[in-house]
Amino acid sequence: MAVIMDGKATSAKLRKEFLEKVSLLKEKGVTPGLAVIIVGEDPASQTYVKNKEKACVECGYYSEKYALPEETSEAELLALIEKLNGRDEINGILVQLPLPKHICEDHVIRAIHPLKDVDAFHPENVGHIMTGDFAFVPCTPAGVMELLKEYDIDPTGKRAVIIGRSNIVGKPAAMLLLHENATVTVCHSRTKDLAAICREADILVAAIGKLEFVTRDMVKPGAVVIDVGINRNAEGKLRGDVNFDDVVDLASYITPVPGGVGPMTITMLMQNTLRAACIQNNITL
Repeated sequence: MAVIMDGKATSAKLRKEFLEKVSLLKEKGVTPGLAVIIVGEDPASQTYVKNKEKACVECGYYSEKYALPEETSEAELLALIEKLNGRDEINGILVQLPLPKHICEDHVIRAIHPLKDVDAFHPENVGHIMTGDFAFVPCTPAGVMELLKEYDIDPTGKRAVIIGRSNIVGKPAAMLLLHENATVTVCHSRTKDLAAICREADILVAAIGKLEFVTRDMVKPGAVVIDVGINRNAEGKLRGDVNFDDVVDLASYITPVPGGVGPMTITMLMQNTLRAACIQNNITL
């Protein structure tokens, strides 16, 4: 039976560490500040933003929320970002995705100053992730790596397979595992013999967005299975991209949904915001 990788416990431990570091920062006159912008009324986005606000309170950060109506123009959103870029007390700027269709996500991502880009989506930060000299990492892949670290799982020399090639999870997760000396394969909708490739994985990361897509015939006995997916089943319950019940007795470690990678994502946002505050104020903790 696999060890269940507890994202809630790991997240709580890290947030306690952040709170201690924030106390040191405050002694130097700096409080990490995060601005979160949400456009429209998407229920899932509303929930995420609320959780981010709670995390800021828990970690002792300063936060501002901008809830803009659906009809907000791209120009208005870009003007707000430009204003926040110029404010010293705002160290991180996060624009909740997805945006309404009339707003270009790429224009918005590029408008955020790279040193305040706590989502790490700006092309400059993406380039740093490629070369390995990064300050910020997209929050979900960062959470995956922290969980591996927490459970003493060293990727060195291991075969890692990622299902999914998104800019938010799949690609950066591949680079982070590569930087930790894993041999990485990225699979996607055009991959042939997907199950056979997945069975070769010592570390299998599912980030495809399909309910319980990964079944036991795709998992090597003893593999570490990381489930990034968040889906709802017919009963409306949260489930991942991995059929947990089918795989749990085959894997050596596995993340549950909910309670695995999910809590880590917001915690890594807190980590990026803390780093941003330190960098912008030339402080080393």
